[in-house]
Amino acid sequence: MKAQHAALCVEEAEVTVKELRAALERAGNTLPSLRIDPAILAREAPCPRVGRGGCSIEVATRLAAAPR
Repeated sequence: MKAQHAALCVEEAEVTVKELRAALERAGNTLPSLRIDPAILAREAPCPRVGRGGCSIEVATRLAAAPR
């Protein structure tokens, strides 16, 4: 049961990362390192975290100015 739950969590996280990447791209931003943190996947029961990675100052400025 735990393995099945973990697999669903990872799958859900992958979909979320794809959706976030698409939303950022629509807004003219790219985070090349955006991904699921691979270290978390090594755990027995992974609880995925999104690694945002680095970005240029230009992208950081646009993200900071994004409407809330």
